[in-house]
Amino acid sequence: MQKKKCSDESQSELEKNIHAEVFLGPVRITGVKVNYYHVCETKLWLFSRNISLENESDSVAIGKTLHEDRYKKSFKNVTIDGISIDFVKTGKRLEIHEIKKSKKMDAADRAQLLFYLYFLKKRGIDAAGVLNYPLLNKTEKIELNPGDEASTEKDIENIGNIVLGSMPLPERKKICSKCAYEEFCFCGDRIEHKEQRKINETL
Repeated sequence: MQKKKCSDESQSELEKNIHAEVFLGPVRITGVKVNYYHVCETKLWLFSRNISLENESDSVAIGKTLHEDRYKKSFKNVTIDGISIDFVKTGKRLEIHEIKKSKKMDAADRAQLLFYLYFLKKRGIDAAGVLNYPLLNKTEKIELNPGDEASTEKDIENIGNIVLGSMPLPERKKICSKCAYEEFCFCGDRIEHKEQRKINETL
């Protein structure tokens, strides 16, 4: 029994450390940062340095319109300890909802929602998650399991390392053309291409 007590105390201390690292440490982890981590580490780093270009993005504008028009009767923009959730439904069990316009980033969207469920569980709140795709008329229910908890904790650790480190070099991906940070990341490439064209024209 003594061993079990020590084990329980160690587990409790571990959870406190995780709690402090996630929410009280030098790097504040949010759902958006978890999402960006699964999309692009450079975007995560820039966003974490308050270099935000998303307000200029057409994609973000579309998302805000969907949020405002499709779910008018829901409890929207719920904030818990600085963590912002699109909307919630109450009943026998709390449901937290995230609104997405497509499933192209479904892995990142799922990781973001799992982070919210993890966050709430650490506060003693049992909840289910739902990803809403209004343009597709689809929803996807998300439940937090032990494997997801371990993955979320690993995400948190990796995000902290990235944010506190040097800016990751941008990697050209298919999604870059629709990213608000594209010009910021690759403007040098365009200049080099122009210079190369000038050189080629003189040859």
